[in-house]
Amino acid sequence: MKFALCNEVLQHLSIEDSFSKIAEIGYDGVEIAPFTLKENPLDVNEEDAERCIKAAESAGIEIIGLHWLMAKTEGLHLTHQDEGMRNAACEFLKKLTKLTAQMGGKIMVLGSPQQRNLEPGTPYEVAFERAVSVIREVCELAGEHGVTLAMEPLSPVETSFLSSCREARRFITAVNRPACRLHLDIKAMAHETAGPVATIFEHRWEVAHFHGNDVNLRGPGQGPTDIKPIADALKAIDYHGWVSVEPFDYHPTSEDCARISLENLNKAFAN
Repeated sequence: MKFALCNEVLQHLSIEDSFSKIAEIGYDGVEIAPFTLKENPLDVNEEDAERCIKAAESAGIEIIGLHWLMAKTEGLHLTHQDEGMRNAACEFLKKLTKLTAQMGGKIMVLGSPQQRNLEPGTPYEVAFERAVSVIREVCELAGEHGVTLAMEPLSPVETSFLSSCREARRFITAVNRPACRLHLDIKAMAHETAGPVATIFEHRWEVAHFHGNDVNLRGPGQGPTDIKPIADALKAIDYHGWVSVEPFDYHPTSEDCARISLENLNKAFAN
């Protein structure tokens, strides 16, 4: 199993220094949040991608892709009644697809709850079809570039749209493009009634990417979740993708959180 770190954990460092630190800690790859590259993520461009490529090559790590795709943006939305906002989201996601491919990445994780939440009064199925239309167009381009768009089901606490794995699967089926797959993470799976292990087995054929964290928002193994059964389940389904560490509470420090998380994952996935 290969492990990556989501780079916002070390966003207090420059891109070059953070990538070097990620490699020093022992990670194989880095997963990039666009908002770490530009104050306004909408301004991320080919020069930023080239900077990341050089930093990764210098550090000896792999850029695996992007996440937090629309975080800290304005004017973008997947389900909004304003067609202009949906079109803007579509164009930005297509731009990120090209940048991901430029950097050699293969995965884009679509969480971004604020940019997909339902507007008051909007029927769910209307919002569903709006989002399907946007994501289908993005995935047509993604497929041409060898990039997978991994839909991330989030808990009902975090979003009102695609708040279960089964609903995300229904969405993926509706999009009906090979580049549209499923993303799972430990924190979100805690809200699945079946539990994380059963959820992994139920959706084994659609899982394209995985995030390690915990329900207390810290790194994997830093909270109450036993990650060993989860690691065993991923091995049992013959998952060969990446496991990226994506905490939200960097305890006790950012670097310590990254280091402890990797140690915990190595132990959990050891034979």
